[in-house]
Amino acid sequence: MSLERPVAPDPYELLPRLPSFTLDSDDVADGQPLGREFAHSSAGGDNVSPQLSWSGYPSSARGFVVTVYDPDAPTGCGFWHWVLVNLPASTTELARGAGSVNGLLPAGAFHVRNDFGEQAYGGAAPPPGDRPHRYVFAVHALDTAGLDVDESASPAYVGFNLTFHAVARATLRPTYAIG
Repeated sequence: MSLERPVAPDPYELLPRLPSFTLDSDDVADGQPLGREFAHSSAGGDNVSPQLSWSGYPSSARGFVVTVYDPDAPTGCGFWHWVLVNLPASTTELARGAGSVNGLLPAGAFHVRNDFGEQAYGGAAPPPGDRPHRYVFAVHALDTAGLDVDESASPAYVGFNLTFHAVARATLRPTYAIG
């Protein structure tokens, strides 16, 4: 059964506009369905984070944050699938699987709790029969080496801090639906 509700706005349309840069992936493409391996285990997937790489960001970038957000989740406030904080400016790629609990991350980088309650990547998991959900993969270039948050920060608190430190943003918006 499809839920009839308005399409949620893109989260970055509601924030101050930022310059963009290039975000690429060997695994996901803008506007295309995610593979099952990138879906959450609760949705029959393998819960593996996709490979991501970025370039063309401003020379003023001192660090990065990676987020994945589903604005279409039927929660009234979307759903955070991944929040990876304090990647050093020398990081321009994440290998497939970097979002796992035991993923290899650069020194100083860490996950905050996603809305599954995990400090890791949580794959796509829309309700069965719902229209395809958008998954906004974003890399945020920062004017600082890291945000002043720790692993106990909520995704919303990280987002609040991003508003004051992001100098550019790159996004990919794949989709996913179940049945």
